[in-house]
Amino acid sequence: MYNIMIVGVGGQGSLLASRILGALYTNRGFDVKVSEVHGMSQRGGSVVTYVRAGENIASPIIAPGDADLILGFEQLEALRWAHYLKPGGSLIYSTQEIKPMPVLTGAMEYPADIPVKLEEYNIKKLAVDALTIATRAGSPKAANVVLLGAASVHSGTDISDWETALRETVPPKFLELNLRAFKAGRECAAD
Repeated sequence: MYNIMIVGVGGQGSLLASRILGALYTNRGFDVKVSEVHGMSQRGGSVVTYVRAGENIASPIIAPGDADLILGFEQLEALRWAHYLKPGGSLIYSTQEIKPMPVLTGAMEYPADIPVKLEEYNIKKLAVDALTIATRAGSPKAANVVLLGAASVHSGTDISDWETALRETVPPKFLELNLRAFKAGRECAAD
Protein backbone atom coordinates (compact mmCIF):
# COMPACT_ATOMS: atom_id res chain seq x y z
CA MET A 1 0.00 0.00 0.00
CA TYR A 2 1.21 3.51 -0.79
CA ASN A 3 -0.29 6.60 0.86
CA ILE A 4 0.26 10.04 -0.67
CA MET A 5 -1.05 13.40 0.46
CA ILE A 6 -1.13 16.54 -1.63
CA VAL A 7 -1.34 19.68 0.48
CA GLY A 8 -1.43 23.29 -0.58
CA VAL A 9 -3.67 26.23 -1.24
CA GLY A 10 -6.66 26.45 -3.55
CA GLY A 11 -5.75 27.01 -7.18
CA GLN A 12 -2.38 25.25 -7.10
CA GLY A 13 -3.41 22.20 -9.12
CA SER A 14 -4.04 19.59 -6.41
CA LEU A 15 -6.82 17.99 -8.40
CA LEU A 16 -4.68 17.53 -11.54
CA ALA A 17 -1.80 16.14 -9.48
CA SER A 18 -4.11 13.63 -7.78
CA ARG A 19 -5.50 12.55 -11.17
CA ILE A 20 -2.00 12.02 -12.53
CA LEU A 21 -1.06 9.91 -9.51
CA GLY A 22 -4.35 7.99 -9.77
CA ALA A 23 -3.68 7.21 -13.44
CA LEU A 24 -0.08 6.21 -12.67
CA TYR A 25 -1.07 3.61 -10.09
CA THR A 26 -4.20 2.42 -11.91
CA ASN A 27 -2.10 1.73 -15.01
CA ARG A 28 0.26 -0.33 -12.86
CA GLY A 29 -2.66 -2.55 -11.76
CA PHE A 30 -3.30 -1.16 -8.29
CA ASP A 31 -6.62 -0.44 -6.68
CA VAL A 32 -6.60 3.34 -6.27
CA LYS A 33 -8.73 5.63 -4.14
CA VAL A 34 -8.45 9.39 -4.53
CA SER A 35 -10.27 11.68 -2.14
CA GLU A 36 -12.08 14.77 -3.18
CA VAL A 37 -10.28 18.01 -2.53
CA HIS A 38 -10.94 19.02 1.09
CA GLY A 39 -10.76 22.66 2.10
CA MET A 40 -11.56 26.12 0.82
CA SER A 41 -10.13 25.49 -2.63
CA GLN A 42 -12.12 28.20 -4.37
CA ARG A 43 -11.13 30.87 -1.85
CA GLY A 44 -7.39 30.27 -1.70
CA GLY A 45 -7.65 28.33 1.55
CA SER A 46 -5.87 25.20 2.74
CA VAL A 47 -6.49 22.13 0.55
CA VAL A 48 -5.63 18.47 1.13
CA THR A 49 -6.11 15.50 -1.21
CA TYR A 50 -5.39 11.85 -0.44
CA VAL A 51 -4.20 9.24 -2.96
CA ARG A 52 -4.00 5.62 -1.81
CA ALA A 53 -2.81 2.73 -3.97
CA GLY A 54 -2.62 -0.96 -3.09
CA GLU A 55 -4.45 -4.25 -3.45
CA ASN A 56 -7.80 -3.59 -1.78
CA ILE A 57 -8.19 0.01 -0.69
CA ALA A 58 -11.35 0.49 1.33
CA SER A 59 -11.06 4.20 2.06
CA PRO A 60 -9.24 7.16 0.53
CA ILE A 61 -8.52 8.72 3.95
CA ILE A 62 -4.99 8.67 5.42
CA ALA A 63 -4.51 8.81 9.18
CA PRO A 64 -1.78 10.83 10.91
CA GLY A 65 1.49 8.90 10.86
CA ASP A 66 0.51 6.78 7.83
CA ALA A 67 1.55 8.84 4.79
CA ASP A 68 4.51 7.60 2.76
CA LEU A 69 4.79 10.84 0.80
CA ILE A 70 3.50 14.38 1.14
CA LEU A 71 3.71 16.77 -1.77
CA GLY A 72 3.55 20.25 -0.27
CA PHE A 73 2.61 22.84 -2.87
CA GLU A 74 3.21 25.62 -0.30
CA GLN A 75 5.70 25.42 2.56
CA LEU A 76 3.44 26.45 5.46
CA GLU A 77 0.95 23.80 4.34
CA ALA A 78 3.81 21.27 4.20
CA LEU A 79 4.63 22.06 7.83
CA ARG A 80 0.96 22.00 8.84
CA TRP A 81 0.51 18.43 7.53
CA ALA A 82 4.00 16.96 8.19
CA HIS A 83 2.75 14.99 11.20
CA TYR A 84 0.81 12.79 8.77
CA LEU A 85 4.07 11.27 7.51
CA LYS A 86 5.23 7.94 8.88
CA PRO A 87 8.76 7.85 10.33
CA GLY A 88 11.14 7.83 7.38
CA GLY A 89 8.42 9.10 5.02
CA SER A 90 9.20 11.73 2.39
CA LEU A 91 8.19 15.36 2.17
CA ILE A 92 8.77 17.11 -1.13
CA TYR A 93 7.69 20.70 -0.83
CA SER A 94 7.72 23.94 -2.74
CA THR A 95 9.53 26.87 -1.18
CA GLN A 96 6.66 29.09 -2.33
CA GLU A 97 4.99 31.22 0.36
CA ILE A 98 1.32 32.04 0.01
CA LYS A 99 0.26 34.09 2.99
CA PRO A 100 -3.01 32.95 4.60
CA MET A 101 -5.70 35.43 5.61
CA PRO A 102 -4.53 35.80 9.26
CA VAL A 103 -1.11 36.88 7.96
CA LEU A 104 -2.64 39.25 5.40
CA THR A 105 -4.77 40.90 8.09
CA GLY A 106 -1.81 41.24 10.47
CA ALA A 107 -3.26 38.87 13.07
CA MET A 108 -0.20 36.62 12.82
CA GLU A 109 3.18 36.39 11.09
CA TYR A 110 4.21 33.90 8.43
CA PRO A 111 6.79 31.60 10.09
CA ALA A 112 10.32 32.36 8.92
CA ASP A 113 11.81 29.12 10.19
CA ILE A 114 9.76 26.43 8.44
CA PRO A 115 12.79 24.38 7.28
CA VAL A 116 14.09 24.40 10.87
CA LYS A 117 10.71 23.29 12.24
CA LEU A 118 10.61 20.45 9.72
CA GLU A 119 13.87 19.13 11.18
CA GLU A 120 11.83 17.99 14.22
CA TYR A 121 10.32 15.19 12.11
CA ASN A 122 12.02 11.87 11.35
CA ILE A 123 11.39 12.23 7.63
CA LYS A 124 13.23 12.75 4.34
CA LYS A 125 12.82 16.28 3.01
CA LEU A 126 13.39 17.97 -0.32
CA ALA A 127 12.70 21.69 -0.74
CA VAL A 128 12.11 22.68 -4.37
CA ASP A 129 11.80 26.14 -5.88
CA ALA A 130 8.94 24.73 -7.95
CA LEU A 131 7.50 28.12 -8.92
CA THR A 132 10.75 29.31 -10.53
CA ILE A 133 11.36 25.95 -12.21
CA ALA A 134 7.81 25.88 -13.59
CA THR A 135 8.11 29.45 -14.85
CA ARG A 136 11.29 28.51 -16.71
CA ALA A 137 9.47 25.49 -18.19
CA GLY A 138 6.77 27.79 -19.54
CA SER A 139 4.20 28.58 -16.83
CA PRO A 140 4.14 29.04 -13.05
CA LYS A 141 0.91 27.00 -13.06
CA ALA A 142 3.00 23.87 -13.73
CA ALA A 143 4.63 23.98 -10.28
CA ASN A 144 2.44 21.02 -9.27
CA VAL A 145 3.92 18.90 -12.06
CA VAL A 146 7.46 20.02 -11.13
CA LEU A 147 6.86 18.48 -7.70
CA LEU A 148 5.53 15.29 -9.29
CA GLY A 149 8.71 15.14 -11.36
CA ALA A 150 10.80 15.49 -8.21
CA ALA A 151 8.76 12.72 -6.54
CA SER A 152 9.22 10.41 -9.50
CA VAL A 153 13.00 10.21 -9.08
CA HIS A 154 12.88 7.87 -6.10
CA SER A 155 9.46 6.32 -6.73
CA GLY A 156 10.71 3.03 -8.16
CA THR A 157 8.38 3.63 -11.11
CA ASP A 158 9.64 3.87 -14.67
CA ILE A 159 9.58 7.34 -16.20
CA SER A 160 7.53 6.03 -19.13
CA ASP A 161 4.74 5.13 -16.66
CA TRP A 162 4.72 8.72 -15.40
CA GLU A 163 4.70 10.12 -18.94
CA THR A 164 1.78 7.86 -19.86
CA ALA A 165 -0.16 9.12 -16.84
CA LEU A 166 0.57 12.70 -17.86
CA ARG A 167 -0.59 12.05 -21.42
CA GLU A 168 -3.83 10.50 -20.13
CA THR A 169 -4.73 13.32 -17.74
CA VAL A 170 -3.29 16.61 -18.99
CA PRO A 171 -5.30 18.41 -21.70
CA PRO A 172 -3.44 18.17 -25.04
CA LYS A 173 -2.83 21.91 -25.35
CA PHE A 174 -0.91 21.88 -22.03
CA LEU A 175 0.84 18.52 -22.43
CA GLU A 176 4.23 19.68 -23.76
CA LEU A 177 4.47 22.35 -21.07
CA ASN A 178 3.72 19.80 -18.36
CA LEU A 179 6.18 17.27 -19.79
CA ARG A 180 8.88 19.99 -19.65
CA ALA A 181 7.92 20.85 -16.07
CA PHE A 182 7.97 17.17 -15.10
CA LYS A 183 11.44 16.71 -16.61
CA ALA A 184 12.72 19.86 -14.85
CA GLY A 185 11.37 18.52 -11.54
CA ARG A 186 13.19 15.23 -12.08
CA GLU A 187 16.41 17.09 -12.83
CA CYS A 188 16.22 19.21 -9.65
CA ALA A 189 15.62 16.12 -7.49
CA ALA A 190 18.47 14.17 -9.10
CA ASP A 191 21.04 16.84 -8.19
